[in-house]
Amino acid sequence: MELLRISAKSADPAEREQTSAIPVRRVRRLPNPGLMFMLVVVLPVMAAIVYYGFLASDVYVSESEFVVRSPQKASISPLGAMLQTAGVGNASAEADAAQSFAVSRDALRGLNANGAFEKAYVRPGISIVDRFNPLGRWGSFEHLYRYFQGKVSLHQDSATSIITLNVRAYTPEDAYRFNQQLLSMTEAVVNRLNLRSRRDLVQYAQDEVDTAKERSQAAALALAAYRNQSGIVDPQMEAQAQMQMISNLQSQLITARTELAQVQQYAPQNPRIPVIRTQIGAIETQIRQQLSKVAGGHKSLAGSAVQYQRLTLESDFADKQLAAAFASLEQAREDALRKQVYVDRVVQPNLPDSPTEPRRWRGIFATLVLALIAYGILRMLMAGVKEHAQ
Repeated sequence: MELLRISAKSADPAEREQTSAIPVRRVRRLPNPGLMFMLVVVLPVMAAIVYYGFLASDVYVSESEFVVRSPQKASISPLGAMLQTAGVGNASAEADAAQSFAVSRDALRGLNANGAFEKAYVRPGISIVDRFNPLGRWGSFEHLYRYFQGKVSLHQDSATSIITLNVRAYTPEDAYRFNQQLLSMTEAVVNRLNLRSRRDLVQYAQDEVDTAKERSQAAALALAAYRNQSGIVDPQMEAQAQMQMISNLQSQLITARTELAQVQQYAPQNPRIPVIRTQIGAIETQIRQQLSKVAGGHKSLAGSAVQYQRLTLESDFADKQLAAAFASLEQAREDALRKQVYVDRVVQPNLPDSPTEPRRWRGIFATLVLALIAYGILRMLMAGVKEHAQ
């Protein structure tokens, strides 16, 4: 820091002495605009000209389009019919899986079988700035995968769900071949996911059918064993037969008692009276015996009916479960067919006949425009600093 003496035109020596003692910061010398123009504009543009004009290799791009779809049942409602297409819908989950696989390490392993992908990008005709470097740590699989991510790109149209696959290579044949392989591998992945989903869905329903069969068979065997053990086919039917027999005996008993009363009233000495009484006693004995068979003990029909009803209910319930399991199995098979997902190729991979990248003139012009914008911003900053310092 030094003092800058300011020469004053005032005639007052005291004022000149007071003014000359004011300390002033020395303004640092700003960069030369010509030198800054060389560094910010000329050198980047020259580097772009060298790269795009002499170093950058021609890039061939093979493009294909596909969509992942699944058949759907047509809706029976008017609104559903408006919202759904003609029985075909987009499988978003499978489409996401297809896109993830196409840029995955597994896809690279498939393309790089026997080093095919790596050899395609280390050809002698490729410039050193664009080719893959297989030496040292740069030759690792992870480095190759990062290089692969720069050569394969996917884009999905949100309106049509069409997925565009672009593969960049330095020969038309390599770009076309890798695009075809990626599409084939993606289709295989979707088919594998589809097959597994269908198999799991049907297998689960089949397991339910097998379990229901075992339950139904066990219930039927238990009911048959009970019938063989008790000697009763159907307690309810046998109880109804017994009640019918008891009803007939009661009718006979009423008839016999009526006849006995009439004979005793009109012919008290009739020799048939003892016979009728014996008949009445026999009928009453039969009624008591039949009633004891229907109810009155654990061996009666009423006691047997409880166990029989329980076994019958278990058998009926097992049969209904088996019928429902069979219906679920048929529905699962229909759903498996309906939910089948497939890859539909909209545009086949093309064999490019001319390089589309790099766009040399556009790259040079973009570098020039950006350099000029950066130079203008720096000049504005320098002008602001200079004005502030004054």
